[in-house]
This record gives sequence, structure tokens and C-alpha cells, in this order.
Amino acid sequence: MGETENKKNIGNEKGVSGISLMWLWKSGCVSFLVIILIFFLPIWVWYWWRIEPNAGQFAVLLRKTGKDLPPNEIIALSKDTKGIQLDVLPEGRYFCNPYTWFWTIHSMTDIPAGKMGIKVRLYGKDLDDGEIIAKDENQKGIMPEVLAPGKYRINPYAYDVIILDAVQIKPGYIGVVTSLVGKDPLYDSLTESERNTYLAGKDMKGVVPEVLDPGTYYLNPYMLGIVEVNLQSQRFEVGGDDAIYFLSQDGFPIKIEGTLEFNIQREKAALLTQQVGDLEDIVNKIILPRMRGFSRIEGSKKKAVDFIVGETRQQFQNSLQDHLRKTCDPWGVSVNSVLIRNIIPPEEIAKVIRERELAVQDARKFEQQI
Repeated sequence: MGETENKKNIGNEKGVSGISLMWLWKSGCVSFLVIILIFFLPIWVWYWWRIEPNAGQFAVLLRKTGKDLPPNEIIALSKDTKGIQLDVLPEGRYFCNPYTWFWTIHSMTDIPAGKMGIKVRLYGKDLDDGEIIAKDENQKGIMPEVLAPGKYRINPYAYDVIILDAVQIKPGYIGVVTSLVGKDPLYDSLTESERNTYLAGKDMKGVVPEVLDPGTYYLNPYMLGIVEVNLQSQRFEVGGDDAIYFLSQDGFPIKIEGTLEFNIQREKAALLTQQVGDLEDIVNKIILPRMRGFSRIEGSKKKAVDFIVGETRQQFQNSLQDHLRKTCDPWGVSVNSVLIRNIIPPEEIAKVIRERELAVQDARKFEQQI
């Protein structure tokens, strides 16, 4: 009995010591794992989870897990959907599970001074027929908003940015604005008064009555077209191919050369450019026809000799200036001055008149000598 009990006690002691060793070994493994986690988990999180955009940068996230994107979509508009996320992470420090997320670092869009940015949305529904601007937030295409100079965090997978020059209206000029969006007067149902006008009404395509003063403007060129119009005094030389010809009362051809100064009126600039055109068109379609018409009518009332001697030349110049001012002002053209430099009659008439004048001068000289 005693020996049997001793053997049992020895066996129990061995079992207890075995369990103790097993417990110590497991405890040591757990402690080792804890130590590894304590030291290596922060390193793993720091180097593999950390997202840290620097100054002037941002991060774009891509979710690896979650619901699939709808067909034909490229941007995940909800955070539980797989794909490129619309919102970006600004500069700072963030931690994301690399199993769930992938990210890329991008530089901010920099629009320098004197420039502007036009955003083009790359996701969403297609535009309706005839539309060029994405006015709905769910449509892809050119956006109406304009980005002024500065730095912007713009997701390059969701938007494209077109950088253009800002609209500069120089001193002495104005900007005539043409609306490129709105009701089309050719195809949309408009009233008779809205259709038969040179200037566009509200929410219509066409040239608008309001003009832009000198300065810098950030306007979407896909919505508004800007044309500079010079309001400064313009000098036009009447001569060469633009010289004025007419017949005198006695049937002799007369040629007139001179200088004309004019400018465009601000309040009528938009209508004038729409009705007539640019400065060259204004000269060829408004000023020169009126000069030629007046010269032919008034010039035919006088003889050729009247344009060489006497006060006819000055009277003709003053009458022409008054006529141009009266007839050009309703169009929005102010005639500042008209100068007749030369009135050239036929050489055979001029020669006779010169010889007669010389004879008159000689006669006076002889009278003085006598």
C-alpha cells in the first residue's frame, strides 16, 4: 500500500510539473506575442496605414471592399461603395486599413494670377441634346462655375481643369458680351418681339445689351463670348482707293481727300457691333456711303472752279461735317471732326485757273508799279 501510494504521489507530482511547464511555455508564447504586438504593431500601422499629404498636396482614396459601382460609373459617391471616392483628404495625417483602402497623393491645382480655371465633370449622366453646360450636379460636362487664381484640391479622377486666360478689358475699350447658352431664337418658341431683335433678352442666346467696363473678369468662355470694342477716337484717311469722286455742275470729275475722326458711343456699342460689325465695317457701311452720297448731291450743285477758288471749300467741309454728325449719331457713331485736305479738279481745268490767277496777280503787280 505504501509503495503504491508513493508511486501515485510521484505520478501526480510529475503531472503537476508537466502542466506547470506547459503553462509556462504557453505563457511565454503569449508574452512573446504581446511583446511583438507592442513593438511591431505601431510600426506596421505607422508605415502601412499612415496617409500624410504634405503642404500643397491631398490624397484620393479608393475603396477595395463594399458594393460594386453601378454600370458606366467611375466615381463612388457613397463611402460603402467600391471604387474611387469623390471626397479627398487635405493635408494632414490619417490612418486607413490597407486591406480596405488604397490611396494616391496628388498636388493641388494651381491657377496663377491672370488665369482662370474651368472644371469639367467626368462622371454622371450625359448632357441632353443641344446642351453644352452641365447645370445639373448629376450630369457630366463643362461646369458653369469659374475658378479664380489660387490653389484647389480637385479630384483628378472626377474633374478635369482647363486653365485659360482671364478676360482683360483694356482702358479705352469695353467688352461686348454674347450669351452662348439659353433659348435659341431660331428653334425655341419665342414671341414675335423676342425673335425680331438684334439684342438678346433674358435667358436667350445672342448679344446682350449690357457691356463690360475696363478691368479683369473671370467669365466662362463656354457660356459667354467677349469681344473688345475700342471707344477711343479713330482717325480715318479718306484718300487712295477710299477717295471720294463726284461730278461738278459743269460735268468735271472732282476728287476729294481728307481726314475723318470718329468714335463709338458706349451705350450703343453692343447694338452697333451686332447690326454693323467692327470698325472697318462701320467705316465702309456707315461713314463712307454717307460721305459719298452727300458729296455727289452737294458737289453737283457747284461748278468746278468753285472748288479751287473762293470759300466753297470751307463751306463744303462744314456742311459735310454737320451731315455726318446728324446721320451717324443714331447708329451710335460720333463724328468728331472732318478735314478736307485736297479738292482735286481735272488737270486741264486746274491749269487754266492757275494761269488766270497768275495773270490776275501780274495785273495787280503792274498796277502797283504804274
